[in-house]
Amino acid sequence: MKNLFRLLFCLFFLANLSLNAQIPKPSDVFGFEVGADYKLADYDQMLEYYEKLAASTDRVQMIDIGKSVMGRPIKLLFISSEENIKSLEKWRTISEKLSRARISPEEAKKLSYEGKAIVWFDGGMHATERAHAQMTSELMWRIASEESDEMKKIRDNVVTLVVPVINPDGVDIVVDWYKKNLGTPYETTGPPILYQKYVGHDNNRDWFMNNMPETKAATTVLYNQWYPQIVHNHHQTSPAWARIFLPPFRSPVNPNIHPGVTTGVNLVGTAMANRFAMKKMPGVISGTSFSMFWNGGMRTTPYYHNQIGILTEVAHATPTPRFYDPKKKPKNVGGKPSNGTEIFYPYPWEGGESHFRDAVDYMLTASMAVLDLAADKKDEFLYNIYDMGKDAIENTDEAFAYIIPKDQWNPSEAINLTNILMQGGLEAHKATSGFSVGEKNYEAGSIILYGAQAFRPYLTDLMEKQNYPDQFLYPGGPPQPPYDLAGWTLPMQMGVTVDRVNESFNTNTTPITSKLSYDEGSVNGSGSFMFSNKDNLSALAINRLQKAGYKVSQLKTDYNNYSAGSFLVSGKKSLKNDLTKLSKELGLDFEGVTNVDKSKFKELNKVKVGLYKSWQANMDEGWTRWVLEQFEFDIDTLHNKDIKNGKLSQYSAIIFPSQSSNGILHGYRENSMPKKFTGGIGLDGMAKIDQYAKSGGAVIFFDSASDLAIEQLGLPVRNVISNLSSSNFFIPGSLIRMKVDTKNPLAYGMMDEVAASFNRSRAFQKVTQRKSGEGGVENIADAPEANVIEVAKYADKDLLMSGWAMGEDRYLKNKSAMMHIPHGTGDIVLFGFRPQFRGQPRGTYKLIFNSIYMGAEK
Repeated sequence: MKNLFRLLFCLFFLANLSLNAQIPKPSDVFGFEVGADYKLADYDQMLEYYEKLAASTDRVQMIDIGKSVMGRPIKLLFISSEENIKSLEKWRTISEKLSRARISPEEAKKLSYEGKAIVWFDGGMHATERAHAQMTSELMWRIASEESDEMKKIRDNVVTLVVPVINPDGVDIVVDWYKKNLGTPYETTGPPILYQKYVGHDNNRDWFMNNMPETKAATTVLYNQWYPQIVHNHHQTSPAWARIFLPPFRSPVNPNIHPGVTTGVNLVGTAMANRFAMKKMPGVISGTSFSMFWNGGMRTTPYYHNQIGILTEVAHATPTPRFYDPKKKPKNVGGKPSNGTEIFYPYPWEGGESHFRDAVDYMLTASMAVLDLAADKKDEFLYNIYDMGKDAIENTDEAFAYIIPKDQWNPSEAINLTNILMQGGLEAHKATSGFSVGEKNYEAGSIILYGAQAFRPYLTDLMEKQNYPDQFLYPGGPPQPPYDLAGWTLPMQMGVTVDRVNESFNTNTTPITSKLSYDEGSVNGSGSFMFSNKDNLSALAINRLQKAGYKVSQLKTDYNNYSAGSFLVSGKKSLKNDLTKLSKELGLDFEGVTNVDKSKFKELNKVKVGLYKSWQANMDEGWTRWVLEQFEFDIDTLHNKDIKNGKLSQYSAIIFPSQSSNGILHGYRENSMPKKFTGGIGLDGMAKIDQYAKSGGAVIFFDSASDLAIEQLGLPVRNVISNLSSSNFFIPGSLIRMKVDTKNPLAYGMMDEVAASFNRSRAFQKVTQRKSGEGGVENIADAPEANVIEVAKYADKDLLMSGWAMGEDRYLKNKSAMMHIPHGTGDIVLFGFRPQFRGQPRGTYKLIFNSIYMGAEK
């Protein structure tokens, strides 16, 4: 019998050994170990490895969840025991039922015991943080192949979801740049273009809007399919001289987040810190930089879905080694003492050699801590997500419902808002008949989002204003900036009317189960056709009509029941058929008119936009490009040489996205990057811009780029808040009430009050004197350029709509937010804010469109 046991053990051992031999290591495909000095795998190598890993074992299954913005496949891998992989739909269904929380506590207990913890990992989002995209291949190999007792427990109790590279395009951009510059002075630089085609680093700022295909693919899995209890978002880099940042985070915490999420985050963070300590891996820091208030990040949006979002920031983001001289270790790291006396930095790193592999090891260790805890407490994590969802459903202190009335100023954005909310997992209903709440009547087709749903925190946070708490670096000191934004309320940004209803009501509804299309519009009459410019989609219609060869004109004054700024289209016999197609797709109404008084219209040349793009990769440029492309504007990218060459007359308008004057004028300094990418437009380029404007062109400057226009074009305008101390005036990423002169052609189609996306932005005032070149003062009040026209101004009261503001009543109220300055025979337009910020403030898009149309006037 003893020999039989030995034989069985040997057979079992050999079977496992055979299994492990069949599962390839990443190095078998890459040709080097993950984290090796000076080595990076590209995405094709990674895809080859994922395919071989999934084909080698029944413990791994792989699917496509979408494509990147440049068409690369985004992979999701499931890793668990062979038996668990056979029943993936069962575990998914249990996770969904518990997360949606519409079952009894008794059934929830049963399912929590029966189910498997669902844990998500992702890498490769911020491509210049190079280690996590490399690390995920080894993480998946370890979970699939390792035969330790701990890993067996993990495979038995956890279904691990890994999106190993969430930004495939960026990985290849950065890997290619590193390989090309290896062995040169530019080896550790980042590429001079965005590492996501449109948004670069802001791909981690898109997690409630879901503008990008990568975020949309992931949120479909997170909030509409698998509902993981823990979401671990890998990043780099930690504070200098630390090895890894991990939770607990610093205050404040958003009050919409269930306290079970906050304490769950702390629990996971503590487990990670303990694992590092026991493995003698120093340099673990917590409680600095990152907070739990902002919504919109990969690890923060899960909080509002009762999921535990984990961020780790690991040191050493390049395969190039570095030495940290221990004698130069700072006394404070990340604001914490580095002598071992700090509770959130108890085991300081002393310096020495730092290698890429160190980053990989720290990421793997952090991931293993998460998996080990999830396996040990899987019943608890599963039941807790149910319990928090149940609390949200039963919360009677919050709104009964939010109603999006059918009658909207900008109907397409109401549909867009509904789709954005549903993409984030919220349940929405459409009224099938008219109904009343109190004294207000609503039409059939109005959208209702009931508060009694598990993701109520998400609904409340996006629909209600944010009240960011006052926080200061020390008593009497300057404000402590929030992590990212302080206010983001979606109806305010998008210009959509939403009614919060506290009392219960009854009406006939149907659940909305798929993405909404725009309601069909109408085409009536014949001849030429007029249509309103209130809806943002009117810009898309104009661009398509001009491309099809039709003549488009804009109304200069109210006429024929249409307000100034509306459009007239005329041309070929096929016009009515083409308008019918547009009307069905875009929901716009077109009205035939005859005997048109052409004196009331201004014809538009075919619109063509030049968009300045610096070699200092600029996310605001990317967002501007994305917004314009969504509306199918004809765009040319203008680099420094294109501006200097001065062949600009073909453009209706030239746009400078928000960027510092120094960045635009001078760019990268010589020897800091390869020569091709150094320098800016220079003074000679500004002279070309000046000439273009004076010759009839329109030049549009967003936010910080307006400093350049004021400084270099001699405009009779100043930014009145430019030199204020943050202790006196501070508005970090908030929504500010703005009044719009809707009679001004640049504000046609706008509501008279909108939210401006203000992020340490600008406020203007006309000046009548300025310093001359000799140091004296010159009078400019009578100069032709002194005709300064205010298009919009910050409100005179109740300026803060959502977020945090200090000193706004004293310094900002009644100041200009947008100015139009005639310049020669052309025009300069200054935006004190960013009207397209991250593709969110849809309510201010028309200010951009109208500025472009001004430059297209015949």
